[in-house]
Amino acid sequence: MKKRLLEIYRNLLAAYGAQAWWPGESPFEVIVGAILTQGVAWVNVEKAIAALKGARLLSPDRLAQAPVETIADLIRPCLYYNEKAKKLKAFTSLLQDRYSSDLFSLFALEIPCLRQELLSVWGIGEETADAIILYAANKPSFVIDAYTRRIFQRLGIIDEKATYAAVRTLVMTSLPADVPLYSEYHALLVRHGKTRCRRRNPACHDCPLSALCLVSDVAVG
Repeated sequence: MKKRLLEIYRNLLAAYGAQAWWPGESPFEVIVGAILTQGVAWVNVEKAIAALKGARLLSPDRLAQAPVETIADLIRPCLYYNEKAKKLKAFTSLLQDRYSSDLFSLFALEIPCLRQELLSVWGIGEETADAIILYAANKPSFVIDAYTRRIFQRLGIIDEKATYAAVRTLVMTSLPADVPLYSEYHALLVRHGKTRCRRRNPACHDCPLSALCLVSDVAVG
């Protein structure tokens, strides 16, 4: 499995080059982006983050003190902005109450404890927690998103019933615990899922993974 996963990675890297993902000027901005991007195109997340910056609210303390209605209005470009405003408040409340608003105190936790702490926050699920750990805390925790599941299913690595935990464990026990590798691999899977391995009408004719794929050139519904 390690050999196969690395072959996929090398093929994607050769096709797309380094992705330099996740964008963000600070760890806290990465966290905000990870929460806002759930079910939303990144262009809308950028608009919401720019609005928070313009209102001088892109810090744990200021966001914790701001009314949830104000936050919701600023992040309106994102779907479910009322719920996401509550999620941001829930995270900043945890950070303020347990870690004196110090991200690095939170990030000092070992990965299992850090992950459990993040999952205890209302509205933060496994994918968001792993994105925060990998891209903001700079610790190796592989992110399993819809693109990863779709690509790995089509490559015959997992089946459609595989749980998030099972897919994450498969990857993390097969690959070395390396932050740059995990970050680049996840970013490449996202790029491939958006540009070629689409849910409908995948572009199989020039796919860098076609030789490894079980459904290449097959119409996918």
